[in-house]
Amino acid sequence: MQLSTLAPILFVLLWSTGFVGAKLGLPYAEPFTFLWVRMVIVVGLLTGLAALLRSPWPRGWVLNLHIGISGLLLHTGYLGGVFFAISRGLPAGLSALIVGLQPILTAILAQFLLRERVSRVQWVGLLLGFAGVGLVVGEKALSARLLSIEPPAFVAIVLALLCTTLGTLYQKRFAVQMPLVGGTVVQYIAASVGLFVMSLLFRETMQIQWTQPFVFALVWLVLVLSVGAILLLMYLIRHNSASTVASLFYLVPPATALEAYFLFGERLGGWALLGMGLAAVGVALVVRR
Repeated sequence: MQLSTLAPILFVLLWSTGFVGAKLGLPYAEPFTFLWVRMVIVVGLLTGLAALLRSPWPRGWVLNLHIGISGLLLHTGYLGGVFFAISRGLPAGLSALIVGLQPILTAILAQFLLRERVSRVQWVGLLLGFAGVGLVVGEKALSARLLSIEPPAFVAIVLALLCTTLGTLYQKRFAVQMPLVGGTVVQYIAASVGLFVMSLLFRETMQIQWTQPFVFALVWLVLVLSVGAILLLMYLIRHNSASTVASLFYLVPPATALEAYFLFGERLGGWALLGMGLAAVGVALVVRR
């Protein structure tokens, strides 16, 4: 099977584990501190990988600036917003629902910013995918009003939605030709600086409880998410339209729901199963040739 065929499937499976990692690790570290440590480790690993593969590095301060900005949006903005929102009481399912607006928002903005054409069939697919996401996490969204959620959590998750949307578009517009490994290192360097600044602004203590669940979550997020999934995302952005790449995020909440069912025993009802089917059909309509 070719990488172009396998990459979307692998990306969804890997990316969907991010909420599981957050759920495991956040009780033992503050959100920006957690992410900053993760980024610093990833920078070291990918720098070594770039040297081993003799990967080219981005040349010119303009390209490096564009890559750094996309890194701040995709990692500091998106991940920081999601982790902060979850740490302030927002359920992972409701977070996924709000961030699940990304494909619609990306498709709308891509028409104006990238001059990408979205066909009628693709619009139907985007709407079906969003409906499917809504069904999968709808029960959690309804139950969220019974929980104690701090207002900043909603602000953070909306900012995360905007950052991941703008980051995808910015990457496609200004940094799509960046060297894959070397460019990703530059993104993570910018993100680590941004996350360190955020930890200072929010006066985090930067204390970590190095428990077994936290270490497992950290290792998983570093290797599986920040190395494997992000390199796949950069590959997909390079070889596909922004709307096509964004549509894959519709499959993330259903995949996360399945993982939560097997790992944490969270029940999957009939509406959730129907939503998974709708999301899959929606993505198939968007990405079809």
